[in-house]
Amino acid sequence: MNTFRSDISGREFPDVERVYGNSIKAPLLEFIRKIYPDFTEQSSLSITELNTFRSEFLAQTMQQQIGELDELSRTVLESLRDQTLLSDKLEENADAPLTLGQQLADRVAEFGGSWTFIIAFGIFILCWIAVNVYLLRPGFDPYPFILLNLLLSCLAAIQAPIIMMSQNRQDEKDRDRSRKDYMINLKAEVEIRMLHEKIDHLMMKQQQHLLAIQQEQIEMLGQILDKISDKHTR
Repeated sequence: MNTFRSDISGREFPDVERVYGNSIKAPLLEFIRKIYPDFTEQSSLSITELNTFRSEFLAQTMQQQIGELDELSRTVLESLRDQTLLSDKLEENADAPLTLGQQLADRVAEFGGSWTFIIAFGIFILCWIAVNVYLLRPGFDPYPFILLNLLLSCLAAIQAPIIMMSQNRQDEKDRDRSRKDYMINLKAEVEIRMLHEKIDHLMMKQQQHLLAIQQEQIEMLGQILDKISDKHTR
């Protein structure tokens, strides 16, 4: 198998992985020259090394646009460099197990916002009124049901902050889900850019092969024409 020596690292790679400097887009080529000033359009490197430079170039571009890379962008770039699925990294950072207080808040919020609670509480209030108005005379909580109002006020005072705790945790989950969606969209955008770069490289390389084949065909036609002209002169 034919090999070549990279002008970047000096290592040998298969010849099919060779990429010439003249087939690299100007911004990326300038970025490579900042690190390796001796790299010219006639120099060559492997596609693996080129992908590494692409990742670094995209990181620098993102850093210039956003300012300083945040944790989300770093996670995306690490996923691109390691060739791993971003969903695996997101699962590693999954939510911690719920505490007893969080589980209790979720259950109270779930029950308090259901028709079961509304119906049961309505039946309880009707029974309370019926007992104090019709069954017991005088009742233990006669009209205007001051004790019932006290119980309702205490229930509302306790139930409201518990439901708010559950809602706050749900808001945190929504923000975390939004961050994950942003990371996935960011990685998709970066990979699409890299895919465009690879397609452009393949098209440039194919054009170079076609030009080489055409030159060979022209030389062969020239040789055939020379032989034909020699026969005619004889």
